[in-house]
Amino acid sequence: MRVAALYDVHGNLPALEAVLEEVEREGVDAVVVGGDVAAGYFPAQSLEALQALGESAIWVRGNCEDELVTGTDGPLTGWPSRQLDADQLSFLGSLPLTASLEVDGLGSVLFCHTTPASNEPILTSATPEAAFRSHLAGVRENVVVAGHTHSQFVRQVEGIRYVNAGSVGMPYEAQPGAYWALLGPDVEHRRTAYDLDDAARRIRASGFPDAEQFVRENVLDVPTADSATELFENMARERGER
Repeated sequence: MRVAALYDVHGNLPALEAVLEEVEREGVDAVVVGGDVAAGYFPAQSLEALQALGESAIWVRGNCEDELVTGTDGPLTGWPSRQLDADQLSFLGSLPLTASLEVDGLGSVLFCHTTPASNEPILTSATPEAAFRSHLAGVRENVVVAGHTHSQFVRQVEGIRYVNAGSVGMPYEAQPGAYWALLGPDVEHRRTAYDLDDAARRIRASGFPDAEQFVRENVLDVPTADSATELFENMARERGER
């Protein structure tokens, strides 16, 4: 089995459409939807595009799914939650925290939004190994694939390869684009280019609050992985996770 891992779409439908076209050309057996799908510019449309994959889509629940369901009025969840109907919110709330698949060349792979037990802890390329060991304790799979912090990286922790697939819709990387991972027979980080100017036009017309700021900071330009890692690690220390 070969698997495409798509994480942190954040309602960026233009980016998602470009990735799905590339995934179709790859002829994968499954698409893992790794959470934080609808918290963004095109919530219902992004959810529907992935639901259209049918049984080939394997879903796990991100922290933003929880916030959408509870109606948390954050910048990425307040307006988007009001664009989703009751059935869509019920679907998001019913998703599991993890999924496990046998992947060619990799063996058993565990998919989660950030850790197997919770979709909220912060793990980055700079996280101390002790924190990784604590969060991965009891994992039997060879590989863990996650997202949440929007930057692609790989860490090796006591025989477990922890892979951040990156973010399709709101990446923190060296350049704009849509970031994801292709699994089988190895782990391949991917970047899919898409028409940023057209995406900006569509997002500005979406009705999303503060669309212009998000376009400038998360589509036409993006934060670097280093700056985001520093921000996340500081946040983790403030939350007592370090």
